[in-house]
Amino acid sequence: MIIFEPFYENYHPNLMIAGAKPRYVQLKAPDWTFDPEELKRAFNKRTRAILINTPHNPTGRVFNKRELQTIAELCQKWGVVAITDEIYEYMVYDGAKHISIATIDGMKDRTITISGLSKTFGITGWRLGYAVAPPKYSAALRRVHDYLTLAAPSPLQIAAITALKLPDAFYADMRANYQAQRDLLAGVVRKSGFNFRMPEGTYYLFTDASKLGFDCDREIWEHLLSDFKLATIAGYCFFRPGVKTNFIRFCYAKSHGTILAAQEKLEQFRQSREQ
Repeated sequence: MIIFEPFYENYHPNLMIAGAKPRYVQLKAPDWTFDPEELKRAFNKRTRAILINTPHNPTGRVFNKRELQTIAELCQKWGVVAITDEIYEYMVYDGAKHISIATIDGMKDRTITISGLSKTFGITGWRLGYAVAPPKYSAALRRVHDYLTLAAPSPLQIAAITALKLPDAFYADMRANYQAQRDLLAGVVRKSGFNFRMPEGTYYLFTDASKLGFDCDREIWEHLLSDFKLATIAGYCFFRPGVKTNFIRFCYAKSHGTILAAQEKLEQFRQSREQ
């Protein structure tokens, strides 16, 4: 299975549990896009699937149509299934547009689309999601699901149906709120010495901390947490085991008050480094 790196941290153990051999293709900073030639080299006759996440956690990239067409052409050439995680599909900013690879010519019958309600409706603890796939794949998915989780609690399903009936204005307001939170946090994060590409989607800032003088991201993560009570995610979580990294992920899916408190703590962090 081909997997883009960095990746959501659950993907790697999921592959191990499934008995798959991962083949990593790098998303290269600062634009967090892939080299088409590197991707081509990752495909061969043993490739069974490629795992795609757009909008992308942790980088905030939204794959464009050209990138998805490149992936689609290789999938069709090698008979590969695309498994696409689109959980952040409604969180796109600055004119970016989410495109599902299932809508690309030739991909409808070889795509498993996965999404859910957790992020969109702020109910991450409910673990409600769904998969859309051609019959030959959905039959296998249903078998696994029946013996793995059986079903989500009925009251939560009823609440989810209510959420799915919300008007389009809900999504517009959600995007506007997250974009405002992003912009509010981004300024002080950049001023504090973290470099990053403004995310087109999700609700994360994935920042390069390499110029701050710490040996690795775990070190700065511990420093922010213990000395400033500021909780972030160290970037090594999003790479294969053993890779040394210097990235910090900030989350802006927080209340306005929490964002303002984080601004204060980051300003304290900046001033401590200037003393």
